[in-house]
Amino acid sequence: MMRAIQCACCAALLLGGCAPVGPDYVRPATGLPGAYPDAPADPAATAAIPAEWWKLYGDAKLDELVASALERNADVRFAIARIEEADANLREAGAAFLPEIDLVGTPQRQRISGATATPLPPSIPLVRNDIRLLVGTSFEIDFWGKLRRALEATRALALGSRYANEEVRLALAGLTTQAYFSLRSLDAQIAFTVATLESRDEALTYVRNRARGGIASDLDVNQAELARADASFQLKELLRQRALAEHLLATFAGRLDLQLARGDLLVLPMPPLPPAGLPSTLLERRPDLQQAEQQLVVANAQIGIAKVAMFPTISLVSYAGGQSTALSTVLTSGASIWSLGFGLTLPIFDAGRYAARTQAAEARQKQAVAGYQKVVETAFREVADALTNVQQTTAAEEDLQAGLTAARNALRLARLRYESGYSAYLEVLDAQRTANLSELVFVRNRQARLSASVDLMKALGGGWSADSTPLANAALRDAGGK
Repeated sequence: MMRAIQCACCAALLLGGCAPVGPDYVRPATGLPGAYPDAPADPAATAAIPAEWWKLYGDAKLDELVASALERNADVRFAIARIEEADANLREAGAAFLPEIDLVGTPQRQRISGATATPLPPSIPLVRNDIRLLVGTSFEIDFWGKLRRALEATRALALGSRYANEEVRLALAGLTTQAYFSLRSLDAQIAFTVATLESRDEALTYVRNRARGGIASDLDVNQAELARADASFQLKELLRQRALAEHLLATFAGRLDLQLARGDLLVLPMPPLPPAGLPSTLLERRPDLQQAEQQLVVANAQIGIAKVAMFPTISLVSYAGGQSTALSTVLTSGASIWSLGFGLTLPIFDAGRYAARTQAAEARQKQAVAGYQKVVETAFREVADALTNVQQTTAAEEDLQAGLTAARNALRLARLRYESGYSAYLEVLDAQRTANLSELVFVRNRQARLSASVDLMKALGGGWSADSTPLANAALRDAGGK
């Protein structure tokens, strides 16, 4: 009997070797341009980017915060748990290709009626034991490829969970880096504002002394006091913003007690630009695009699963074991029992239900194609935007530096003119405001330049090298043996 079951299982596996029903996946064409609008014109200005791209900024504290975020942030732990769930589902889908063998034991003691229409012979006791011990299997033959399409979909979901994890890690590293730049930008603005406040304190003392000597008016004193109050308020507001930025950074890093000493944004280097290359080559590395493609693979496989429902379902059902009145004889040759059979189920009339399900699956596949195309186009736009922002903020920095130098010189000259009696104090106030604004704008543009470089790293999917290829997991692709 066991030989018969083994032969039946082999036949079932052979029957399941036909090509699966439904379309095989083919990546849709994206139709992207051959280059980005603002790609670097000089190839020498580009360079490879390491996977840990945030280390290009040369800040040990930033490196520490990003490493902490990638290890301790709750979003990362959640994404890892999703991968574990997807892997378990993939192993379950792969196990569907092999028969499930169950051991069933049904010992029972029963009494039958002796008052039936057909009397029982005296040799048959009314109370008796009935013990069965069976090894059975029920196995659906994958003749049309239903299980293979299901494994294909589950494998794509498992790959998608890995890409989702990569997307979380990339986004988290970018958010942590930009929050750190925001904090350091506030540090620089606070330093400039402290210097401004000290300067206005000195100016207020100077104007008051002039007023006591009858050289300056009370109007000059009030204007100087107003300027000093504005600088003090500005400093308090910057300190408030820094505290909030520090709280945000602590949340990203998973260190709620984080406290950072002051730093200098202006000493951070600008990382080299990655090569523009072909968009289709670079964008394939983005984990969100790879995840969207796996969703498309899932939708494509589900078309085959829906179509198979309209085909016959062939299954193998068998068991072998023994039946006896005593446990000691249940496995003897005379007590053996067995059964072997095939089942066939074919929908005859479903009122169009299965055809509608197939059409719905095809519609979902079209939605997935549109979603994939949208992700590709968004990715292309994000790279183009980041390139533009990097170039324009870099070009603006030279103008802002020149303006800052001119504003400081104008403030120096305005003070000299006021002290010499050639101009009113209003000119000094105007020069002070212009110099303070120029300092803050210069720092904010540097922050915007650094943030744009982070956006570019994220838009290109993180690190880049000449031989880099999209994330591949051959072991995962071979899971289930199919």
